[in-house]
Amino acid sequence: MNIFRPDRRFFLKSSLASLPLLATSAADSQSWAFGEPTPPTTSHVRLSCNLYSFNEPLMKGQMTLEQVIQFCAELGFDAVDPTGYYFLNYPVPPNNAFLYQIKRNAFRLGLDISGTGVRNDFTLPDSVRRKAEINLVKQWTDVAARLGAPVIRVFAGLGKELPINYKRDEVTTWIVDALSECAAYSAQQGVLIVLQNHADFVQTADQVLDILHRVNSEWLAANLDIGSFKIGDPYQQIASVAPYAATWQIKENMFVNGEEVATDLSKIIRIVRESGYRGYLPIETLGKGDPKQKVAAFYEKVKKALAAAG
Repeated sequence: MNIFRPDRRFFLKSSLASLPLLATSAADSQSWAFGEPTPPTTSHVRLSCNLYSFNEPLMKGQMTLEQVIQFCAELGFDAVDPTGYYFLNYPVPPNNAFLYQIKRNAFRLGLDISGTGVRNDFTLPDSVRRKAEINLVKQWTDVAARLGAPVIRVFAGLGKELPINYKRDEVTTWIVDALSECAAYSAQQGVLIVLQNHADFVQTADQVLDILHRVNSEWLAANLDIGSFKIGDPYQQIASVAPYAATWQIKENMFVNGEEVATDLSKIIRIVRESGYRGYLPIETLGKGDPKQKVAAFYEKVKKALAAAG
């Protein structure tokens, strides 16, 4: 049985063989094998663009997926993270020809595909519908594998309220069972399931960690969405989840005691460093305005914060 632990070195060691984004030199791998501490650094952190930043032009047909990827390459990103519903015929998985064209184009532009994601809900009372949601995640885990994406982002449940006549622990058990099945399947595909805190059924760090501990799989980790902790001090909650994160969503704004404020990027980068995280930091911009301008401006801010951290 796997022993779940908040140890970044353990996570990296167990996942190294299957995650190309985390590949390192033999010397680095040897230091992890002997359990030596990884010094805080941002030198192994790269920037990706979560393509939800372009949700409106993509959904309205004002830009194609290929055009958005081209823009991200020209801006200087190292990777892109395209959510599943920007592919043809979602939720039906696209055919290989379309997937491989996207994969080829990204590669030729010098971009990795750092992840993808789906919109699922494991809090549905109807077990048949929950099974369909599990199958959705499995189908898109296959898509992630064919794209070469190391992670697939999933939700616990889309609603904040409990289903009528059910208690939270019972609903959480549904989520744990679903994620356990998805993680067992994703292990066969070499893709990590990453649970996103999204201010829905999962609203706090404790709720994220409870689910991760109960599933207890090295193929399930956190997708740390810094803008979706809306209760209390988000920086404390982010720091507690950071050792379990396999990917992030870095946003312009956060909620401090329920009030929306600009993200203190220096604090976030400090947390990233102290957690020993190595991999991609996808950024995501939201709200009104030209996404090209918003993404470009935020990209520069995050780059400067990373440079300042050393």
